[in-house]
Amino acid sequence: MSYDILAIDTVVNIWTPEVRAIRPPRDAFYGGKMKVSEETLQGLTHEDMLRRMDAAGIERSFLIAAKNGPYQHRAAYHIPYEMVAEAVNQYPDRFSGLAGLDPTEGMAGVRLLEKGVKEYGFIGAHFYPHWFELAPDHAKWYPFYAKCVELDVPVQLQVGQSMLYDPNYRLRSVGRPIALDAVACDFPELKLIGIHVGIPWTEEMIAMAWKHPNVYIGTDAHSPKYWPASFVHYINTFGQDKVIFGTDFPVLDFERTRAEIEALELRPAAKKKLLRDNALRIYGLDKGDQA
Repeated sequence: MSYDILAIDTVVNIWTPEVRAIRPPRDAFYGGKMKVSEETLQGLTHEDMLRRMDAAGIERSFLIAAKNGPYQHRAAYHIPYEMVAEAVNQYPDRFSGLAGLDPTEGMAGVRLLEKGVKEYGFIGAHFYPHWFELAPDHAKWYPFYAKCVELDVPVQLQVGQSMLYDPNYRLRSVGRPIALDAVACDFPELKLIGIHVGIPWTEEMIAMAWKHPNVYIGTDAHSPKYWPASFVHYINTFGQDKVIFGTDFPVLDFERTRAEIEALELRPAAKKKLLRDNALRIYGLDKGDQA
């Protein structure tokens, strides 16, 4: 299938066999709860991922150097920044990098974030509040927010409920979207992107994006055909400048997600903003974009 808009996927997990070896065994979660195919679970080369992106009309993916939990915790893992930087260097026109954050690293982590942006060319930061059971407005995140403002890069973070990734390590859902209110008040220059739609608090996430000029919503991790009707209306109308496309691949398959967005029959201008224009603008990649 050919698409009239080349999309930008703002939330993608690097998924090579080398990265799979770093992750704790979670096939029961990804293959069961998330219904990721067995083929995908085995890992993908960068070339395999690019072929899947091409089939879905996705021009560029933002790869996350994820930090899922405190580094030495048995259920946690960190994707080295260097792994993502290598992929970006190999395919600079197709991949961009996001620096994962771990609040337990303190100022050492802040310096790593700066290195990621200045030396590796990462275009933003990313973190999961639930993996640390620290809400987005907790003081331990604030040094990272300040550095993002200084570096002029956005930060995306999961909002909404957490899942049972590991039945032996149950995590509280600390990512209520309302927690972004204090952060946006304290850092009005900071571009904050609440990813994963905010479900089951989508209305709360919409309220935060409506209130604050620099708060946005990422649409990843939840299939478009199951998005709340109010969220689809928001994308199509008064929120069309505040939403960005993502899959959280492999949680959502590229082609399936793209097909489900097409089935929403969004207004052409709103669909283009969702799939491409907003991400390019928010991440400062829109200079010279003609697509």
